Amino acid sequence: MAVPPIAPFGVHHLAIQCRDLPAMVRFYERVLRLRVERRWPAEDGKGDRAVWVRLGTGVVALEACDGEPNPPPWRSPEPGLHLLALEIHWANRTIWLAHLAHCGVEVVFESPWTVYVRDPEGNRIGLSHFPFDIEGRRTA
Repeated sequence: MAVPPIAPFGVHHLAIQCRDLPAMVRFYERVLRLRVERRWPAEDGKGDRAVWVRLGTGVVALEACDGEPNPPPWRSPEPGLHLLALEIHWANRTIWLAHLAHCGVEVVFESPWTVYVRDPEGNRIGLSHFPFDIEGRRTA
């Protein structure tokens, strides 16, 4: 049987379970500048059970849960999701750094290609311009 390829845009959605859904929505909307696409009401009618924010042709689905967040250290030895890396233009890196500082978001690590932060639940987020370094030179 011939299996058709994945659609050209690739990712449909990434789901992140979160204890503090309103804080996560504020971060993804105000800090990362992703637009709220859709809200899914809670079954009891009080607030949202999930909020989708647009990321390219897909969405990040922020979903409420009751568990405690348990973010691993920066580099965890366990397998699993390590990072959500969002693409930025290399020339906008300093603007993003200033925006993060203005929003009170700590940069936890920087490489020549990526600025790393954590969302309110401790998930790793990268703002990356690989393969271009901070002067716009192609490195790969």
